[in-house]
Amino acid sequence: MATNITFHPDAGSVTADERAKLLGQKGVTLWLTGLSASGKSTIACALEQHLLSLRKFAYRLDGDNVRFGLNKDLGFSEKDRNENIRRIGEVARLFSDAGAITITAFISPYKADRAVARTLHEDNGLPFLEVFVDAPLEVVEQRDPKGLYKKARAGQIADFTGISAPYEAPETPEIHIRTDQNDLAQSVEIIAEYLIKHNYV
Repeated sequence: MATNITFHPDAGSVTADERAKLLGQKGVTLWLTGLSASGKSTIACALEQHLLSLRKFAYRLDGDNVRFGLNKDLGFSEKDRNENIRRIGEVARLFSDAGAITITAFISPYKADRAVARTLHEDNGLPFLEVFVDAPLEVVEQRDPKGLYKKARAGQIADFTGISAPYEAPETPEIHIRTDQNDLAQSVEIIAEYLIKHNYV
């Protein structure tokens, strides 16, 4: 960590209550986690569109897209996956602190990394909702829109989650969506209803 920096105190800054009153919503991070091809990105895109249609301040952070910019220096080793999630946890916290409904779509396979992201939010008084986008391995392998599972099975991709690298499923997610049982509209509705029920929108 750099030693020649000074953290600015919150005194005199805009408060969370002021932001919430202005925006008509509370900042919150929806952390979508699940296997590749479980439906995370598809749900995240549709949810963002739905919230914007309601005139809510929402922003989506997608795993693949972030790796083209902020995290383009990271690979897929366990260490790099840890750092990938640490960075996106920090970015999501900033968006949520600004009052956004922040939607992240990352495999984020390790429980410990997701716990770090949650703690980062909660330590700053920001809500963190884990959304388990769940589909059995055989289902996501059948979908395989990018052909990644086929390549992983053939040994062409190392450290591929669900095949040659572990996925640690959430034990107590705030929201659990089975995409082998719910279509896209139903999946978005489940999340939207949760947000309304708990007064986030």
